[in-house]
Amino acid sequence: MDTFSLWGLHTGRLARLAALGLVALGLSACGEDKTEVAPEIRPVRTIVTTNRAAGEAFSLTGHVEAENEASYGFRIGGRVVERLVNVGDQVKPGQVMARLDPQNEQNAVRSAQAAVSAATASLTQTRNQYERQRQLLARGFTPRAQYEQAEQAFLNARSQVEDAQAQLQIAEDRLGYTELKADTAGVVTQRRAEPGEVVQAGQTVIQVARQDGRDAVFEVPAQVLGSTTGDPEVQVSLTSDPAVTAMGRVREVSPQADPVTRTFRVRVGLIDPPAAMRLGTTVTGRVVVDRGPVIEVPASALTRLNDKPAVWVVDPKAHTVSLRNVEVLRFTPATVAVAEGLKPDEIVVTAGVQALHPGQRVRLLGASGAGARL
Repeated sequence: MDTFSLWGLHTGRLARLAALGLVALGLSACGEDKTEVAPEIRPVRTIVTTNRAAGEAFSLTGHVEAENEASYGFRIGGRVVERLVNVGDQVKPGQVMARLDPQNEQNAVRSAQAAVSAATASLTQTRNQYERQRQLLARGFTPRAQYEQAEQAFLNARSQVEDAQAQLQIAEDRLGYTELKADTAGVVTQRRAEPGEVVQAGQTVIQVARQDGRDAVFEVPAQVLGSTTGDPEVQVSLTSDPAVTAMGRVREVSPQADPVTRTFRVRVGLIDPPAAMRLGTTVTGRVVVDRGPVIEVPASALTRLNDKPAVWVVDPKAHTVSLRNVEVLRFTPATVAVAEGLKPDEIVVTAGVQALHPGQRVRLLGASGAGARL
C-alpha cells in the first residue's frame, strides 16, 4: 500500500475518534443536567423564646456562732483557786464560774471595818463635846473661839466616818470581785485559766456565748457580695442534714477583707433556729439574687460563631436560618440563660444545629410553623 493510502486511512481514524469524543462530551453534559437537585430542606426542632425572671442562686458553707459572745475576766488580779465550769456547760445569771484567793481582800475588809469603828467612836466624842460647847455658848459660859474649835472637830470626825465607810465599801467590793459571775444565761465556749494560775485584772478567763441569738457566719467572695442587692433572705440548712433549715437575714458585713483569703465575713442572724443548729455546727447558706428577666434556651441550641456563643434563629416567613451571637448569663447541663442577643417570640433551633448553614431552608418539627414554646 502506498503512502497516500496510508495517510488517508490514518486521517479517517482520527476523524472517527474526534466524533466519538464529541459524542461523549455531549452525553456527559446531558448527565450533569440530569443530576442537579433542588436545595435541601432540613427538618429541625425549635422553641419560641419567652422572658423569664432570672433568679441566680449562691451557696456557701459556714458555721453557727453566738450572736453575742462575752469574755469574762476578774476585775482585780490574783491567783485562781477554783474554776467551777467547763466548756459546754450552761450558766445562769449570777452563777459563780471561778474564784480568786480572797485572803488579801478579806484582810482589807477587816481593816476597813476597824477604821469605821474608830472613826465612829471619834465622831461620838466630838459630837458630845460640840453639844456641850453649843449649850455653854448659848448661856454665855464659853468663848466663841472654843465653840468654833469644837464644831470644827465634830465636822472633821464626821468626814472621817464617811471616808472610812467609803473605804469599807471599796474593800467589800474588791472582796466580791474575787468571784467571777455570769451576768446572763449562755454556754461556756472557752476557758483560758486554770486553778493555780495568777491572772491580771481584765484578763479573759472564761468565754460565754449568750443565748439571746445565733448567727450563721460565712466567708463571702467579693464578687458574690457585690452581686447581692437590698436585704435578701438567706436559707440556712445543716450540712449534715439539709432537712433542718432556718431562715435568716444579713446582720453584719465585715468592712475589710481577710488579708489571706480576700473574703468578707458575713454574719446572718437566724430566725428561730432549731435546736439542732448548735454552736459550731457546719451549715450551708443559700441566697437567690434577682437578675431581672432573661431568655432561657436548651443547652443543645448553643453553638459558636467567631469564637463566641451563638444560636440559629429561624425567619418565620422565609423559613431560613441565620446564625446570631448571644451573651450567656449562666448555664446548666440542661439550659442556657441568655442575657443579650435574643428577643421574646423568636424561633430558635434546638436540634440539628450541626448540619445547618446560613440561609438554609428548614422545616419545623413538632410545631405549626412557630415552634414549641419553652
